[in-house]
Amino acid sequence: MTEQEIYSGLRGKFGEKVLEFMEEGTLNPTAVIKADSVAEICLFLKNNESLQFDSLMNLAAHDPDGESELSVIYHLYSTNLNHYFTLKTHVSRENGVVESVANIYRTADWHEREAYDLFGIKFNDHPDLKRILLEEDWEGHPLKKDYVTAEFYRGMRIEKVK
Repeated sequence: MTEQEIYSGLRGKFGEKVLEFMEEGTLNPTAVIKADSVAEICLFLKNNESLQFDSLMNLAAHDPDGESELSVIYHLYSTNLNHYFTLKTHVSRENGVVESVANIYRTADWHEREAYDLFGIKFNDHPDLKRILLEEDWEGHPLKKDYVTAEFYRGMRIEKVK
């Protein structure tokens, strides 16, 4: 099944929750979906007999320009049918929220924690949403392009990377 066919099926089932299909200018054709529909759509993609997307290969956050919304990108794979599909959603950069898929794809647990830690994106219903790489008292989210590194942390000078 092609990515276009998968997108068309999603659009038919979920309607306005599926916003667009991006083929041009991207390595992986991608369905852009509403943030509040991520878990519902992932569960469908996993359980549908003709799709069987049983593996979340990667979940990554992205800050395209330091000004607009943040993105969360989901790379799915079917081990039985040997096909791939990519989902993308957009969230507010100040208080972005997405439904967790950790109960659908166990590997999402750490991926979502990383996106939370480094970008500040919250994942509703995550089983243990807390920082994974930085200390709990770290201020800010360092992979946001508008992040400003503090001069000191716990009394130690932080060296700026040039």
